[in-house]
Amino acid sequence: MSDDDRPSGASRLLTVLAWTALLSALWLWGRHITEGPIAGSPAAGGVTAASLSGQALPPAHPPLPEAGPRTLAIKAMRLRAPIEDRGLNAAGAVDPPPYDRPGAVAWYRGGPPPGTRGAAVLVGHVDTDRSRAVFYGLSSIKPGQTVSVARSDGSVAEFTVEDVAVFTKDRFDARKVYGPRDGHRAELRLITCGGEYDRARRSYNANVVVSAYLTGSRTGPV
Repeated sequence: MSDDDRPSGASRLLTVLAWTALLSALWLWGRHITEGPIAGSPAAGGVTAASLSGQALPPAHPPLPEAGPRTLAIKAMRLRAPIEDRGLNAAGAVDPPPYDRPGAVAWYRGGPPPGTRGAAVLVGHVDTDRSRAVFYGLSSIKPGQTVSVARSDGSVAEFTVEDVAVFTKDRFDARKVYGPRDGHRAELRLITCGGEYDRARRSYNANVVVSAYLTGSRTGPV
């Protein structure tokens, strides 16, 4: 990195403040869930992870220019969902799509867009009190599988899943879960609820977190 590429002190401060706000918001989001479980909702008791064994993952692709996300596609889940850009709600938590749009995914617009440097965050409901929602099958995704994000500039960012984890709320580490693992990569986090459902509190006790990183870019439909 040349001197010209290094961020100024003010830029570094803004980056730190932005990430602090993001991590706090995501921590709150994981504790303000009001889904009601349907039969067969995904469950996990502690911190668990699925990782690729004996197979090399592809190299990272250089980050792309900024462009807003439009559509999420996961072939292994037969999922194609619109992406809405969302901010924070009155409680200071990331505002997911409303329950009357259970098939939509929310991108936290306070963080980087998918495909750009840093860890972009997409959140979605696992279910409602009436039906399955967009990320119902998220815990079944496997490392090495592909996640595609169509962007507003016509490009499609292709991500490769590197691990899937379930974090219980009492062992939740926001910086570890949501912070970038490699500051030079474009990374993606897909987040929904999991674990056991507490009917009294109307919330799940864990979060499913899929971590992926950019491995390609193309044009065309997702």
